[in-house]
Amino acid sequence: MTELSASRPVRSGAWRIWRGPLAWCGLLLALTLGMAWLEPLFLWIEPGSRQVIYPHADFLPLLGRHLLVVAVASLLAILLGVAAAVAVTRPAGRDFLPLVAQFASMGQTFPPVAVLALAVPVLGFGTWPIIVALLLYGLLPIVRNTLAGLSGIAPGVMESARGMGMSDAQRLWQVELPLASPVILAGIRTSVTVNIATAALGATVGASNLGAPIISGIVNGNTAYVLQGALLIGLLALAVDSAFERCQRLLQGRRA
Repeated sequence: MTELSASRPVRSGAWRIWRGPLAWCGLLLALTLGMAWLEPLFLWIEPGSRQVIYPHADFLPLLGRHLLVVAVASLLAILLGVAAAVAVTRPAGRDFLPLVAQFASMGQTFPPVAVLALAVPVLGFGTWPIIVALLLYGLLPIVRNTLAGLSGIAPGVMESARGMGMSDAQRLWQVELPLASPVILAGIRTSVTVNIATAALGATVGASNLGAPIISGIVNGNTAYVLQGALLIGLLALAVDSAFERCQRLLQGRRA
């Protein structure tokens, strides 16, 4: 009886933490699978069109491909961004810190459309050009926040770690990265959320994702198509952003 009563608060607490992201995910899936049920609404928005539900692909595969592209690009950006920031905060790499910061800034200021135009002749049409564009576009917040998180650790903490006899690698993995993780996660959150919207540009170079209805709607002058793609992308961004927000809250709670 005691075990059951002890487990209930844990379950209810977990539900309270994750009910927001789960609600957004549920709404996203419901709209993805039931878009046809909203046909009367889209007919009212676009009364002159014979076809108001995007006909060229099912929305669920488009959602899956959109997620895959963002996940691959974000994973590469996290690996490269965190590794580069860690490298330039070590004594041997401090001279390269301005170069890494400038490269990351240049990657986000360079328009994704221009990156796509330059990548297509090399990589061809399809998914890879948008992955490259998202990778470059997502580096800046990850690099910037990783640098801020690592440089914000109190010197006394590092001195204590050295006094305990920790090696450089032990200090990095057991002290620096855990303490900097909330700030790093905030940068990853920004990078992934922005790239969910930016990935729609991949439809302009033949990538099949949630940008396809938007581009098709713009080309054909069909507002209903544009709304369908935009609604799903917006809900996906809200679901992912709320999940990251809960993860940040949990990390901050553990640190406290």
